Amino acid sequence: MGIPVEDITGLVLAGGRGIRMGGVDKGLQNHRGIPLALHALLRLQAQVGQTMLNANRNLGAYESFGVPVWPDTSADYPGPLAGVLAGLERCETPYLVTVPCDTPNFPDDLVARLAEALQAEDAEIAMAATLEDGALRTQPVFCLMHTHLMESLVAFMQAGERKIDRWTARHRVAVVSFDDASAFANANTVAELQQLQHGG
Repeated sequence: MGIPVEDITGLVLAGGRGIRMGGVDKGLQNHRGIPLALHALLRLQAQVGQTMLNANRNLGAYESFGVPVWPDTSADYPGPLAGVLAGLERCETPYLVTVPCDTPNFPDDLVARLAEALQAEDAEIAMAATLEDGALRTQPVFCLMHTHLMESLVAFMQAGERKIDRWTARHRVAVVSFDDASAFANANTVAELQQLQHGG
């Protein structure tokens, strides 16, 4: 018996500073006619029961996507974990899955495969990974987790910690390998965004 889709809430993380893209709001950058974050949201909506978005500026623009938008609880852009925490605080289902706003082509079976591994390995977190140059590289922002991990994350961040992999390392993690590394290609810079525009 797998995890029912309606038990999973999807969260698109669009709360970063966009420093490597010149400080622009990365999730709102145009990709093939629509904002990057909307690509991610539409792809995620097909895989989960409900969706929401984490953003820290231009909230009205994000709200126009038609899903709840939650900013970080702290104001200094502490990184993706703050966005994850904002999602966990608002999540009303037993599971939360996160994806970044700048990776519009992540796999259509991402959530299904993470959910399968989470159950099969009795894990608390299931994380995507890709094989690159012969080594398995985890993609920690592509992550399905039990919502009961919120207390652990609050304590971790209150201790001044911010690194996502240091937090996930404290829990039982199932790593799910995906064959197509290009599906996880992201746009951190203008050049990378242009590459995505011309890619598959």
